[in-house]
Amino acid sequence: MARRKFKGLMALLRPLGMVLLLVLAIPAVLTPLYLVVQPVSVPMLERLVTNRPMDRQWRDIGDISDRLKAAVILSEDGQFCRHWGVDLGALRDEVTRFMAGEDARGASTITMQVARNLFLWNGQSVVRKALEVPLAFYIDLVLPKRRIMEIYLNIAEWGPEGQFGVAAGAERAFGIEPQNLDWRIASLLVTALPNPLLRQPGRPSAGMVRIAGIIEGRAREFGARADCVGEGGRLAL
Repeated sequence: MARRKFKGLMALLRPLGMVLLLVLAIPAVLTPLYLVVQPVSVPMLERLVTNRPMDRQWRDIGDISDRLKAAVILSEDGQFCRHWGVDLGALRDEVTRFMAGEDARGASTITMQVARNLFLWNGQSVVRKALEVPLAFYIDLVLPKRRIMEIYLNIAEWGPEGQFGVAAGAERAFGIEPQNLDWRIASLLVTALPNPLLRQPGRPSAGMVRIAGIIEGRAREFGARADCVGEGGRLAL
């Protein structure tokens, strides 16, 4: 009887093991390719498969404003240039809040967001968050910081109608290229990142203007913290 139960359990676990192996194998193979290949994210693929509009205009990182890069890092992940894909202090605090039954505040680094967009799914999930961590470490090991940022800026959702990447976002919001942005426009574009379906930087609410001012202040003061994504290790701010 016990032997039959064991066989039944193994029959159930085998498909799960195959799925887990596939989940791990795809990033292991694709991540090194993304050193040179322009990746497509899971949300982008979802839109293509469901025949919904999708606009992504790839821009090399050298063709994107340094002010925008600084604003993104100081808004989304202030330790980006210092950690190895995961901010362990923020993650530890998040786990502590979860164990205490408190609401999550989010501890996703830019690298973890890249991992999620390239290989996982959206939505709150402990399983997804657990997968993000090793994937982020691996991505940070394989790809240089500057390339991670380049991918992020080109796959992040930046508009309500399938605009992916800062080029599509800047064009929709302001009708401009994402190169020589002033601080105001760069900061307003960043305010859309947490919720691009509702936040429109081209027609900002009073709250978005206030948040953009905070982001600009941080980026102006602490912009050197983002130097790892600059040409030659320095941003021209």
